[in-house]
Amino acid sequence: MSVQSAIKRKTAPDLRARKNGEPIVMLTSYHAHTAALVDRHCDAILVGDSLGNVMHGFETTVPVTLDMMILQGRAVMRGSQAALVVVDMPFGSYEGSKEQAFQSAVRIMKETLCGAVKLEGGARMAETVAFLSERGIPVMGHIGLTPQSINTLGSFRAQGREEENWAPIENDAKAIAEAGAFSIVVEAVAEPLARKITQSIAVPTIGIGASAACDGQVLVLEDMLGLSPRAPKFVRRYGNLGPAIEEAVAGYARDVKSRAFPGPEHVYGMKKS
Repeated sequence: MSVQSAIKRKTAPDLRARKNGEPIVMLTSYHAHTAALVDRHCDAILVGDSLGNVMHGFETTVPVTLDMMILQGRAVMRGSQAALVVVDMPFGSYEGSKEQAFQSAVRIMKETLCGAVKLEGGARMAETVAFLSERGIPVMGHIGLTPQSINTLGSFRAQGREEENWAPIENDAKAIAEAGAFSIVVEAVAEPLARKITQSIAVPTIGIGASAACDGQVLVLEDMLGLSPRAPKFVRRYGNLGPAIEEAVAGYARDVKSRAFPGPEHVYGMKKS
């Protein structure tokens, strides 16, 4: 009989237990090197389908494929050690049926060794969330603004800014929580509604453009570092790396053109006989 070592990373149950506790810290990552940096400070790392925008220049997340998510999920797992890694299920990989969702989630879990998957949608996805959870796949939900639905939403606009529109969003949160999701991302939802949802469901909420009252927060790493040319209203810039990188590249280009680089210290001489 083989002896299995205990899981050293944070797990979905660990995050689930943080309801009404110390806020959950979460950022996105798509690369091994940024995952190593993020891992030191975050409870969870989201391999988001926002990689379509950040890495590939897509206008939306819709073109992202399952293979793309798995490739970057592997990279993040190699770069991190302690954080729970959650991989987004991309558009078209789970909506067809709960069985399709299971097969896609199994591929993600097996091929990346991540700790959980995330999918978008409220009450309409509750049966799928339950199906996956019952079969050993931890699921993070995602309600409010769901970017994969941009073609039906029409634009990336905040949700629940009129109280008469609250009921469907509240129902979405309740349905996903009761279906077995271990936590729920609440995106671009009016602050009072996000606060109410957080207080009314039994699993942690992770806000992005929601409320400080949420049980945690997530941002796209490139947005908060100042690498994205445009960032949503809800992003606070914790760095401004874009101009710094461009300045470094410009300096390199100048030195190459003037033959100041490489210098004597950067080249290899002949061995002495």
